[in-house]
Amino acid sequence: MTNVSIIVLDFGSQYTQLIARRLREDKIYCEILPYHTKVKDIRAKNPKGIILSGGPSSVYNKDAYEADLGIYKLGIPVLGICYGMQRIAVDFGGSVVRSNHHEYGKAELEIKNVNGICSPLLDNCDEGRVVWMSHSDKVDVLPEGFYPIATSANSPYAAIANEEKRIYAMQYHPEVQHSEEGYLMLRNFAKKICGVTEKWKMEHFLKEQIAKIRAQVGDAKVLCGLSGGVDSSVVAAMLYEAIGEQLIPVFVDNGLLRKGEREQVEEVFKVNLKVPLITIDARANFLGKLAGVSDPETKRKIIGHTFIEEFENEAKKHNGIKFLAQGTLYPDVIESISVNGPSEVIKSHHNVGGLPDWMDFELIEPLRELFKDEVRKIGLELGLPASMINRHPFPGPGLAIRIMGDVNEADLNLLREADVILLDELKASGYYAKTWQAFVVLLNVKSVGVMGDNRTYDNTVCVRVVEAVDGMTATFAHLPHDLLERISRRIINEVDGINRVVYDISSKPPATIEWE
Repeated sequence: MTNVSIIVLDFGSQYTQLIARRLREDKIYCEILPYHTKVKDIRAKNPKGIILSGGPSSVYNKDAYEADLGIYKLGIPVLGICYGMQRIAVDFGGSVVRSNHHEYGKAELEIKNVNGICSPLLDNCDEGRVVWMSHSDKVDVLPEGFYPIATSANSPYAAIANEEKRIYAMQYHPEVQHSEEGYLMLRNFAKKICGVTEKWKMEHFLKEQIAKIRAQVGDAKVLCGLSGGVDSSVVAAMLYEAIGEQLIPVFVDNGLLRKGEREQVEEVFKVNLKVPLITIDARANFLGKLAGVSDPETKRKIIGHTFIEEFENEAKKHNGIKFLAQGTLYPDVIESISVNGPSEVIKSHHNVGGLPDWMDFELIEPLRELFKDEVRKIGLELGLPASMINRHPFPGPGLAIRIMGDVNEADLNLLREADVILLDELKASGYYAKTWQAFVVLLNVKSVGVMGDNRTYDNTVCVRVVEAVDGMTATFAHLPHDLLERISRRIINEVDGINRVVYDISSKPPATIEWE
């Protein structure tokens, strides 16, 4: 997209992606860019407003993150959140100091009218609403022309504004769910202050992408890797809608799939969708390369590279292929690109970062701007079956990253049997539809047990079930104890080699959803 309603400049906050999510829920299109993006590149997107995110740094540090000061001269409103507020304060001549009273968690907001008028940022917000604080620094001296529009018990400048310059800032995080009317404040900024009126809808996005694909591809052919998951299925359906028989859809059986998955994928595409699917049996190739490999990042890279190799081998059998399509999503892009360049990233994604130099294909990633729930809406627009659209996310590296340590056929079979029991029980109880992702992890830790009159020394598995909206944050699912007991009993009784089941009660952050 050329025009973006709101640009979010990312200063490294764990909550940055939530800002985009809250705005998109209001059908306001926005994009996240690194904080150091040049103003000319921002101007090219023709935004109506800019948001400066939070971040872990302090503005008074020597290496503090700084935005291009030209953003304040674009003539469009700016909103700073947490670090973004402190950045604005310093940029306009105020000061920030270490706070004597660190604020982490809930705080009650007291709205301050100026000349008897409430700031448009807080319009229709109720007095005393709870907001989420997370800061150890504070604005000590306000810049000239700025004044407080809200306070809290420990923050005399919980929110500030310069209405003349249309610059606003909040010390708290309106994007998190704990901030009770944070969504309304973000909506006020976009609609009442920035004047965003256009509504970003999935059907508009779909039409734009189909037209874009047709223009990009022309008469060429496109190779599309299918896994049967939501992302790749939507990509394949979108491409088939756009270019028909020019699509070459390929399903690679990498030996890392769940029980019966290959058969299910072939039935959906060949029988239900009438898409001419090519299946490659690459189980021996993948497992051979993974033999003896325990490091999670190495596993992911081996699997990613091997996928590309398999696709290239298949491509050689067809004339006219110029493109490779992938189901890269926005969270994949965000997690794989550090906010400050080549520093540490959370994890690598096998479908992010382009193609190796030796592979002569151009990349098509029509879902690259979308979050998971948005992809599901696109799938429904395309007429894909609900059973496929509502399927839990399944990682590209498959079961390999759910086995701690070496990946081998015996452990894969053990994990498959435990995994299918978990999914069956969740579906039977109705909790599959209520949760975001559920799976079993083989810990490769053995413990002593007793089965019958015999001592056992067998495997421990961990059940992981989480609730989320887009996968950027997640909480462990509070499953009923009788359901957990039933899952545990069935796994231990029905899967030889497992004698202990534990439940993961960590959330994201600080943990990730997958274990590797």
